[in-house]
Amino acid sequence: MPGITVPSPEEFAIKATLIAVMLLVAFPIHEFSHALAAYRLGDGTAKLMGRLSLDPRAHFDPTGGVLLAITVLFTGFGFGWAKPTPYNPMNLRGGQWGEAIVSAAGPISNFVLAAAGAIPLRYMVATGMEFQLPLIAEFLVLFVQINLILMVFNLIPIPPLDGSKVLFAFMNPRTVWQVRPILEQYGLVILLGAMLLPIFGGQTLADLVFGTLLNPLFHLLTGL
Repeated sequence: MPGITVPSPEEFAIKATLIAVMLLVAFPIHEFSHALAAYRLGDGTAKLMGRLSLDPRAHFDPTGGVLLAITVLFTGFGFGWAKPTPYNPMNLRGGQWGEAIVSAAGPISNFVLAAAGAIPLRYMVATGMEFQLPLIAEFLVLFVQINLILMVFNLIPIPPLDGSKVLFAFMNPRTVWQVRPILEQYGLVILLGAMLLPIFGGQTLADLVFGTLLNPLFHLLTGL
């Protein structure tokens, strides 16, 4: 378990930037994408509640935001969340596939953001501008990493994460009816245990998922 440390001024600036990117860009676009997908598939719940918006204030969760700031600033990891986007699955076209599309829209938006940040980063590396403008290059690296982390983490197929809805779409309705209530009731406990306990051959779920996917994806997008 990482201990609490007080960041230096330089570290504080980098971590504050990370928090700002997550709260002002990555989280709002993620949740807006859920809302937009639901609206396009026939459910206006999010729009009626003011969530079909890119305004960060519409998606800010005080508890999740404060926890994110504390964990990023004073520990070796970041943990927080935005306000979940409401939707009524009964209104969606496509049944369980409609719900899977709505759920996948958030992580996909983070991948698109990561790819968008990787384009100028690749140009800077190719032309040597990363040495002339190191702060911008560092920001772009951070931006790509943040969005890839959000994408990979949210696609873990354990409730309440988005990946669970995608998983359910590939299961037959009878199996979903049997296992979904149990997973949704205990999913958070299962997720926390898997993220914190080394139960996968000495690795935690975080080690396995991020170690297997994050670095290859980052290299694919940036070439670094």
